[in-house]
Amino acid sequence: MTFYYQTSSWSSQPQVTQETIDLWKHVADKSNWRIVQLPNGFYQTEYQDHVKEDTWNDVTRRETLEGAEQAIDSSIAHYAKKLEYINGPKIVKTFK
Repeated sequence: MTFYYQTSSWSSQPQVTQETIDLWKHVADKSNWRIVQLPNGFYQTEYQDHVKEDTWNDVTRRETLEGAEQAIDSSIAHYAKKLEYINGPKIVKTFK
């Protein structure tokens, strides 16, 4: 599942706008997602727009309800990870 957004180029730390950070925070919350069944029997994942709350943005279509929910969970994990690394690399080991 992929969201497209525009950023500026950078040479070291990512320069992410506050608008992008707000979107990532919004889509990292499962309560902002839903699954609808389409007339052809497929399931469509949608997230509620973080600016216009009465608008839902479609993201993916899956054959099963379980597949759709797994796609949402994968997206949430992806954007939670992006939010974790906004402030720089994570230190995993130091040496003395």
